[in-house]
Amino acid sequence: MSVALAKIPTIRELYKAGVLKAVDAAKHAPNPALLDRVSLYQGDITRLEVDSIVNAANRSLLGGGGVDGAIHAAAGPSLLEECRTLNGCDTGDAKITKGYDLPSRHIIHTVGPVYSSSKAEEKAQQLASCYQTSLQLAVKNSLKHIAFPSISTGIYGYPVKDATHIALDVVRKFLDSEGGGKLERTIFVVWSDADKAVYESLIPYYFPPDAGSKKESATSE
Repeated sequence: MSVALAKIPTIRELYKAGVLKAVDAAKHAPNPALLDRVSLYQGDITRLEVDSIVNAANRSLLGGGGVDGAIHAAAGPSLLEECRTLNGCDTGDAKITKGYDLPSRHIIHTVGPVYSSSKAEEKAQQLASCYQTSLQLAVKNSLKHIAFPSISTGIYGYPVKDATHIALDVVRKFLDSEGGGKLERTIFVVWSDADKAVYESLIPYYFPPDAGSKKESATSE
């Protein structure tokens, strides 16, 4: 069964529920409008009824394990047929296809880096590019929603906390830009409780609450 956008809580709602809590040293100033345009969702990304979901693909774009395999399985064989026409994708880049049997209208396929501590800076730039190019592709195709898995943190071995900082930083800066104003909802999708806890701890640094949300968060404790 698909999950409608209205069922996906915004971070404003998560502050109100006390799931997210304000921090003292936020990296960005509060922007109340963004609290209604960013979400954290725990569950199956293939069930989201949105304009686009992001696939953490490999360079062939022909399917694989993890999120990639789940998306190909749920979308059906027509996705593989279209992917065969795309001639693969470079690390840090992104390409778009139809969603086929998914409730999502489109799939944005991006290729994350395989982590290497000896090339940490290069890998960070590649991962940031995954988020940036995916966001740009969504706006270019007039899509209003985009849902991200935690790119490269599975078999590619990227440390979850480091990857989450990059994801949140790129999304925050993009949403503050002129093009970012065209996106109505950006959703961070996690599967495990451990990943969810990382996002809950870091989101307030990049999307701090406004005064009203702070008050409601405090009274809910």
